Amino acid sequence: MIERYSREEMKKIWDLNSKFKYYLDVELAVCRAYNKLGQISDEVLNDIISKASFSVERIDEIEKEVHHDVIAFLTNVNENVGENSRYIHMGMTSSDVIDTALALQMRDAGAVILKDVDNLISIIKEKAKEHKNTVCIGRSHGIHAEPMTFGVKLCGWIDLFERNKRNFEKALKEAAVGQISGPVGTYSNINPEIEKLACESLGLKPAKFSTQVIARDIHAQYLQALALIASVIEQAAVELRHLQRTEVLEVEEGFAKGQKGSSAMPHKKNPISAENLSGLARVVRSNSIAALENIALWHERDISHSSVERIIFPDSTILVDYMLVRLENTIKNLVVHKENMLKNTSLFGGIVYSQKVLLKLCSKGLSREEAYTLTQRNALNAFNNNGSFINNLVNDKDIKHYLSDFEIKECFDINDYLKNIDYIYKKFDI
Repeated sequence: MIERYSREEMKKIWDLNSKFKYYLDVELAVCRAYNKLGQISDEVLNDIISKASFSVERIDEIEKEVHHDVIAFLTNVNENVGENSRYIHMGMTSSDVIDTALALQMRDAGAVILKDVDNLISIIKEKAKEHKNTVCIGRSHGIHAEPMTFGVKLCGWIDLFERNKRNFEKALKEAAVGQISGPVGTYSNINPEIEKLACESLGLKPAKFSTQVIARDIHAQYLQALALIASVIEQAAVELRHLQRTEVLEVEEGFAKGQKGSSAMPHKKNPISAENLSGLARVVRSNSIAALENIALWHERDISHSSVERIIFPDSTILVDYMLVRLENTIKNLVVHKENMLKNTSLFGGIVYSQKVLLKLCSKGLSREEAYTLTQRNALNAFNNNGSFINNLVNDKDIKHYLSDFEIKECFDINDYLKNIDYIYKKFDI
């Protein structure tokens, strides 16, 4: 269960009041730029700053008549500023405001997500440290392969999230661009220096090129990076779902006092958080496809991307924020069944130690094919008959011709599989 999800910070970035506040920040940044170039006096600038305000309700009221949200916003601001409002939006077009404001929203939402990723990595590292030597079985194709530790499994997750954090940081840097270039991006009625000064004051870089809108491959890269984060969250979630299956039962999600798993079956404890994360990852990935579809616009601009972005940016950032927090709490409250992990490693008399037997036989002079045939015969006999691999080996005359009982037992030393765990951990500074 989720202990906390106080995501007001993320929600606020995308609410209507904040949207228009970002619009106003852009407009005032441009006014300050004009002031620096001597085209707006200090007195006029101070008057604009002191009076510039808006009301979402009033903007809605105006928009019902003009059917244009930026014009409605500007009309409302102008009502409050009065005479000096003629200096607001000089030489600009709507997309100058919208795209630059969106860059600010993407930046601020990204900062929240990066903080979430850092928190999650920290929690996984704590859990990895705790279970550095907790023996479990490694699986390939869903089938038992060789022993490892649960901590090493978690190191793989750390690698995933650290890499995708770097990938998102790169996308975030690319997206931190604004534009104040006017209709079709030619600076026809505005000095390019205004763009440079305004973007600098907002903490953005001027877009190298804009065609009345900022190129949408930048936004698609941002959404793709979010989709990758969602997908590695799902990778961890799918693993947890498998490990909680009744016949596996190596880990369980925390089960709160009074929690119920099924309306019909009182015994049920289900991996609901992991399943929730798997489902939400599909939504984020789907949104990233919509962002790719937004790249191809007509000529210098159209607004086919606009309606899509009003959905995919708030939804994707809010969802990824939520998913990171939920996975963090799931891992923090994870119940690890060490005994079951060890028991599963020892099934069928330790058939997972077959490679050690194979190599030991090769060291005695057998060809790899001969050693493989002898080892597989005993392993599959144990598997097919619910028997014991080690007992089969001890009782196999062909095996005993090459290996003593002691040498056979040496192959089943779990510590030999864990001898390089420290080497792996040093890579993650744990």
